[in-house]
Amino acid sequence: MISTELATKLHDAGLVWTPVDGDQFRVQAPDLESDVFSVSTMTIEAHEYPTGTILGFNGTTEWALDSVAIEDALWLPREDQLRTLLRSAFHALRRTDEGFEVEAQLLGEVRVFADPDPAEAYGLALLALVELSR
Repeated sequence: MISTELATKLHDAGLVWTPVDGDQFRVQAPDLESDVFSVSTMTIEAHEYPTGTILGFNGTTEWALDSVAIEDALWLPREDQLRTLLRSAFHALRRTDEGFEVEAQLLGEVRVFADPDPAEAYGLALLALVELSR
């Protein structure tokens, strides 16, 4: 799972989230920011309305949260989702002594994004791609 900081940067850069089962997210509210939730038809389901997407909490008895607007949720994409979003820009993932490197071709230039966590390296590459796309 990528860091909240990188997820926020991706969101702010314009990465769009369409929730599906298995997605993880944080609710952007002071008392819930440290909790990670997972979309699942059994517990948290995405409901599409003309006014936007609402994440409905089904059968939640422990606390009084029925739903949250997608605008109040921060998606934490998985490594495989980040790699998929890079599409043809992704060239390689390499293990190094310091962690991992993701090699991507962005606007004809091959760039390398390094981090101890492979998901974070993918996220950094995707952030660069999204920022170049704006």
